[in-house]
Amino acid sequence: MSAVSGCRAIGLDGFRHGWVAVLLDGDLHAIRFCHDVAGALSVGFDRAAIDIPIGMTDDGERACDLLARERLRPHSSRVFTGARRWLWREFSDPDQANRAALQRSQKRVSRQLWHLGPKIMEVDRFVLANRSHDIREAHPELVFLRLNDCKPLPSKKSEAGIRLRRLLLKREGIRAIDRWLADERIGTGAKCDDVLDACAVAIAARAAAGCLPDGIPPRDAYGLQMQIWS
Repeated sequence: MSAVSGCRAIGLDGFRHGWVAVLLDGDLHAIRFCHDVAGALSVGFDRAAIDIPIGMTDDGERACDLLARERLRPHSSRVFTGARRWLWREFSDPDQANRAALQRSQKRVSRQLWHLGPKIMEVDRFVLANRSHDIREAHPELVFLRLNDCKPLPSKKSEAGIRLRRLLLKREGIRAIDRWLADERIGTGAKCDDVLDACAVAIAARAAAGCLPDGIPPRDAYGLQMQIWS
């Protein structure tokens, strides 16, 4: 098991009814299922990591996404790309948004990413309003890849993928994962992979091993860093 830092860390992953929030604070490990980001981050923390784009460009192109997709080959599709504020600010219909994107000579947005729009914009508003907090973007698949000695993992939806991710989390000291999945998750609407992903980004918040890109990251028009931690 890797060394545990003194950081009070929170990892968030979205699900249909809100956010899975995993707290790692030394030997204290806890999980909550929260309606919104503000509630999930209402407890004190030193650093939070969220599996959601933080910092966006007008055309949806970000170096960190391209680097993450390259790192995750042959599973590049596990990184969604193309988030743009104007998509959800100006449109409520994905087809209209995509027509506008084509008119701007930009790439279309996938249906998966489009449906993440409300959560992307919720986090965007919260981060912009709380700049003094250390809130970072992390990607659970990058964390799991690192924990698995950089060997590609089976799909997180498969039995083998869930089993391996549970084992990796236990090696990191998250021994409550079986109880969280079997008991506390039931009735919340969260899926197994939502809990697993929240744990993974909590590990990135506790003690990240690296980020994409390395060094000083680019910033978007609002000054938010565009960097993915693992």
